[in-house]
Amino acid sequence: MTRSLSLVPEDFEQELVLRWAAGQTATWPELVLLYHVPNGGKRGKREAEKLKRMGVKPGVPDLCLPVARGGFHGLYVEMKRADGGRVSSEQRAWLAALHAAGHCVAVCEGHEQAIAVLRDYLAADGCPEMEEAA
Repeated sequence: MTRSLSLVPEDFEQELVLRWAAGQTATWPELVLLYHVPNGGKRGKREAEKLKRMGVKPGVPDLCLPVARGGFHGLYVEMKRADGGRVSSEQRAWLAALHAAGHCVAVCEGHEQAIAVLRDYLAADGCPEMEEAA
């Protein structure tokens, strides 16, 4: 039985992006700096309180590429499933603040869109418009 793309969860889409990035470091060595910000997920109350004290904040985008390109300080990507997903008010606020601070930001529906954004960003072809990303 094959899975419909619309049923692929966001975390698996993100795994596909990181697998692609790992295989592209000969072309773009900067991709070794791509990392996940582990803000999401279900946690017990004690662990959630501890992480909050350590600086975990709701809405921080899923992926960060701290590499300057095309006049931007870095790239932040909020991942969603290929068939879409809701961008929370906290996520919108983070994306807007990061964009205002000089970062490229994008909301990507699925791994293919995220890979395209990473390729375009690294090739300095530009950054998605904030209105589209948020």
